[in-house]
Amino acid sequence: MIKLLVLLFSYLLGSIPMAYMIGKFRYGKDIRKYGSGNVGATNAFRILGPAAGITVLAADALKGFLAVLIAGYFGGPFMVIAAGFIVIFGHTFSAFLKFRGGKGVATGAGTFLAIAPKSILWAVLIFVLIVLLFRFVSLGSISGAASLPVLLFIYQRPWAYVIYGLVAAAFVIFKHRSNIERLRNGLEPKITWRF
Repeated sequence: MIKLLVLLFSYLLGSIPMAYMIGKFRYGKDIRKYGSGNVGATNAFRILGPAAGITVLAADALKGFLAVLIAGYFGGPFMVIAAGFIVIFGHTFSAFLKFRGGKGVATGAGTFLAIAPKSILWAVLIFVLIVLLFRFVSLGSISGAASLPVLLFIYQRPWAYVIYGLVAAAFVIFKHRSNIERLRNGLEPKITWRF
């Protein structure tokens, strides 16, 4: 019973729409009506500014980190993986936003920060380098996600985590399918560095 409650908590935790809440209550904007309409850190950065974007990024990552940390206290690797999937699912299909949400990048990164910090730090470095070189956050997210299963394998993490990394990466890339299409057609907006 306790494990089911932990998984339910993971979903509800993931569902908390940080970008929407910060936009609505701090800036008086429904972020879903601006930019890409996505409820995530990138759109918050573009629409609300760097401070809001960084806050959303940290808060979304914290959701994933806490869900996995709590699940690990009550169970083993499979409980951790289940909570990881569910918190990402909650972020992308929020119960508080009619089952719409973000793309799961920051929340997914938070789960891996708890179970494989070296791997996720390298994946984040790849993300940053790609964004700095090409100024496409979506391309950075896709590249970082794709590198993660390889990094988990290199660092000899348990096979359950490697498989989790594969599935999580595939899910993140799938959620970016519209971005991939825009990248192919030269229509994806580049990030601008305004502070």
